[in-house]
Amino acid sequence: MELNRENIDDEIKEHLRYLSEMDSCVSADSPFQLLKKIKREPIGKGRYFNCTLFEAANRIMTDLVILYGVKDLLEGKHTDKGIDFDTYTVEFGTNNKNAHDITAEKDGKKLIGEAFNVAESFFNDKRYRSLKKLRANPDKEAIKILLYNSDAVHYNYKPKTNENEYHIKVNVKAE
Repeated sequence: MELNRENIDDEIKEHLRYLSEMDSCVSADSPFQLLKKIKREPIGKGRYFNCTLFEAANRIMTDLVILYGVKDLLEGKHTDKGIDFDTYTVEFGTNNKNAHDITAEKDGKKLIGEAFNVAESFFNDKRYRSLKKLRANPDKEAIKILLYNSDAVHYNYKPKTNENEYHIKVNVKAE
């Protein structure tokens, strides 16, 4: 999907509409049955209706990081890093048609990016795997971005990055 200034707000609204279709309460007769339910039963509603609640949550939360992160990029919040593209191609869910979650190109300049939404306890592992994928890209001149939920790290987190590589904290909201 291509995201730009004209469609980003509509895409966010669409994702939030799908989210509002889902049930907000899940119950079971025991903790084991609850875990089994969220890990095995398709939710039957929302964008990822054929997925379990556990998998849908992972996909939805990462989709929101992508959407709000790209919105920030389109609004020029990271032009100081040289990130100024008109259109971003993104992959939602667990599609693997593109080499990266986010790509962009303009005037010979390229951007590649990975995105995730993770608990603070899993941040370092996910960061490591995502950076490894970005750094393996043969285009050494491409701007490399890592988008992740801002609550995955402490507010004063300062990542060590390579040249032309940026970490972007994204404030994910459901409004």
